[in-house]
Amino acid sequence: MTTQTTKPLPIPSHFAASRVGEVWRVPYQDRAIQAREWAHQHGIQPAAEDKTRIGLLLIDVQNTFCLPDFELFVGGKSGMGAVEDNVRLCEFIYRNLGMISAIAPTMDTHTAMQIFHPIFWINEAGEHPTPAATNITPEAIQQGIWKVNPAVANSIAGGDYSKLERHALHYVTQLSGAGKYPLTIWPYHSMLGGIGHALVSAVEEALFFHSIARNSQTRYEIKGNNPLTENYSILRPEVLDGDDGLPIAQENASLIQHLFEFDAVIIAGQAKSHCVAWTIADLLIEIQAKDASLAKKVYLLEDCTSPVVVPGVVDYTEQADEAFERFAAAGMHLVQSTQPLDSWAEFPVVLV
Repeated sequence: MTTQTTKPLPIPSHFAASRVGEVWRVPYQDRAIQAREWAHQHGIQPAAEDKTRIGLLLIDVQNTFCLPDFELFVGGKSGMGAVEDNVRLCEFIYRNLGMISAIAPTMDTHTAMQIFHPIFWINEAGEHPTPAATNITPEAIQQGIWKVNPAVANSIAGGDYSKLERHALHYVTQLSGAGKYPLTIWPYHSMLGGIGHALVSAVEEALFFHSIARNSQTRYEIKGNNPLTENYSILRPEVLDGDDGLPIAQENASLIQHLFEFDAVIIAGQAKSHCVAWTIADLLIEIQAKDASLAKKVYLLEDCTSPVVVPGVVDYTEQADEAFERFAAAGMHLVQSTQPLDSWAEFPVVLV
C-alpha cells in the first residue's frame, strides 16, 4: 500500500452551497490566482508527483440534468436530488483536492435531429411523439404507429430515406434483443451550443480550481452526438452496428485505457439509473474481460448521484439500486462523499 501524505483540506471561501442550483460565469482569472495561492498555502503538489493516482469520473453534471428549470432535471426521491448531489460533489472535490490526480467530466452532447428526439419520428397525422412519454418499439414501427420522419433524411442519411427506415427498425430491434431500455423519446436536451450543455457552474468552478491547483488538465469527454444511436454510457453507444453489419459507432477505447491507469477510480454524476449505471456496467464488462479483481479499484459515490424520478409517471429508484448492488457484488465499493477516504475499504491511500 502506498502512503500519500495529503490531508483533507478546508472548503475554499469562494464556494457557496446556496449557488449550486444557479447558472453564473466562473471568474477564471480570480480563481486561477486563488488556486495557486491555495496550493502554496496547503503544500499541494502537482498531480504528476502523486505516488498513487486517483481518478474522478463525473457523468453528465450538466445544467440540462442538474438544475430544476432545465429539460431533464434529475430530482431523485427528494425532488432536488441533482442539486443536493452537486453540493456534496463540490465539497468532496475541494476537501480532497490534493488527493485527486485527474478529473474527467463527460458531456452529453446533442443536436436536434437525433434518433431519440421528437423530430426524428412522425405518425400518420403528422404529429411527433410526446417526449418522455413515448417509447419506440419494433412493433410500433411495424404497425405503422410511428415512422421515421422523411424530412430528416436529407440531414442525417444524405437523402436516403429507405436506408434510414431500415436502420430505425434494426436499431430498436437490437435494443429489444439486448435487453436494454426501449428507445425513449426524450425532450430536446444537452443541445450543443446551448446553456443546458454546460457544466453546472459550481462544478465547473471546482474543476477549474483543481486543474490550476494541481497542474492537471481536466479531460472533457464528449458523448451522444451520433444521430443514429443513443449513448447513455460514456464508454460505448447503445448500438455499434447498422443493419448492413457495418459499424456506425465505436467504444471509447482511449478513455477505457485511461481509467485502467489509475490506482483508484471514483465515479459520480447523473443519472444513477441511466448514464451512470450504463457507464459503470460497461466499465465492469471491460474489467471482467481484463482482470475481475480490478473491480475493487472502483468507488461509487452514492450520495453524489440520483435516479430518474418523475412523480406519478416513472420512478427508476429500484432499478438504480439493483444495478449498484450488482456492482458491489462484483467487487466495486459503494461509498459516501462525506466519509474520510482512509475509511473507504481497500482504498490505496492512507491520509497522514
